[in-house]
Amino acid sequence: MPLAQQAKKEIFESHGTHDSDVGSTQVQVALMSRRIADLTEHLKEHRHDFSSRRGMFKLVSRRRRLLRYLRGRNPQGYRELVDSLGLRG
Repeated sequence: MPLAQQAKKEIFESHGTHDSDVGSTQVQVALMSRRIADLTEHLKEHRHDFSSRRGMFKLVSRRRRLLRYLRGRNPQGYRELVDSLGLRG
């Protein structure tokens, strides 16, 4: 299920680098993290929903690749993003 417009707007404002930033790496990772959290909650209730589980694994893999890219390009931004999202630990 897609995120609500208000939830996306909050993510854009909190992680974007400027007003119209909707596609930077930080924003993409934050959106994926929110979708992964939603899917995790869904899968706690629906344990046998294997197609959603596969979709979540694909999102986790894509987020991992984006984080690796961000770590190489902008280490300070990577650390700030990981701390703000509560990842890695």
